[in-house]
Amino acid sequence: MNKRYFRIFLDILSVLALLYLFFVAIELLGGSFKLIGKDAAKNLIHNATTSPLIGLLVGTLATAIIQSSSTTTSMVVALVAGGVLDIPHAIPIIMGANIGTTITNLIVSTVHIRANKEFERAFSAAVVHDIFNIMAVIVIFPLQIYFNVLGRIATFFGELFEGVGGLKVASPIKIITKPFTLLLEKIFNKNGYVLMAIAFIMLILALTFLVKVIKKTIVGKVEKFFTDVMFKNAVYSMILGIILTATVQSSSVTTSLIVPIAAAGILTLEQVFPYTLGANIGTTITAILASLATGNPAAVIVAFSHLTFNILGIIIIYPFRIIPLTLAKLFAKFSIKFKLFPILYLLVIFFLIPGLIIYFGR
Repeated sequence: MNKRYFRIFLDILSVLALLYLFFVAIELLGGSFKLIGKDAAKNLIHNATTSPLIGLLVGTLATAIIQSSSTTTSMVVALVAGGVLDIPHAIPIIMGANIGTTITNLIVSTVHIRANKEFERAFSAAVVHDIFNIMAVIVIFPLQIYFNVLGRIATFFGELFEGVGGLKVASPIKIITKPFTLLLEKIFNKNGYVLMAIAFIMLILALTFLVKVIKKTIVGKVEKFFTDVMFKNAVYSMILGIILTATVQSSSVTTSLIVPIAAAGILTLEQVFPYTLGANIGTTITAILASLATGNPAAVIVAFSHLTFNILGIIIIYPFRIIPLTLAKLFAKFSIKFKLFPILYLLVIFFLIPGLIIYFGR
């Protein structure tokens, strides 16, 4: 075999191996969080009927604990179908889940914290998703409380799809990673804390080498394909985010995957931003399919409220995208000067503020 082609083959093999390690780390991280806090998340959701604000923060905290908006929304859909939650109390939880799901890509970005330029690009690519979701909540949450805007639009869609059965679609990422994650869970007796530590080690190793390999293989070779085809414009980027996330059924995976690519300097923040918005839409598919399977009209309305929230958020916020983009860049620059800022931001936004308000608001 020609040496040049052999090197290309090895580079491709290296990227695939590191991507597999990355996917296993993300799945194991989510799995370890679920082992540690799924019962706590369930209890939180069960007791989220105090007020819409508490419901919103419960959605944020529960999703941050289990690192999966799909799991949170599916649990909410099941509770609504079972008559435990009603629609007005369920919708704020769904909105909060949108904020909580961004915690995974923020964690992934902190792996790059030792390399300033890499970290600046990685953190801005991660935090822009969070900023957009918070902005969408700030604008839409009052409209939901006073005018039930999400409930009204979702009811229309719910009636449109009335009688349509659900469909169980397997995630290809889960199919290829499950055997290895199950093996690790068995070896370490489902100890969530040990599995979390292993997941972080795997994540650091995968991302450290992945960025190096991406720079080596993509820059000057297929970078043009990324920029001129896959991320040619905002529409292309958004559609890619929708399709990938709907396929793998996890916005945590797809938005985290873009972080090392941004860190390597392959994609700009402006290209990453619409992709993450597409991921927001794609992640709603799991709950919609789950709700249609229940045959319960209320559950279908709640699931479609998640899709409605994300589409409405894009319509309202995207014309003013300069705000989240500017804030993300400022946060990233600030994080280089104060390395503790990303950790503090993560703890305060996802755990401390929601936890304290929920505790004192009960």
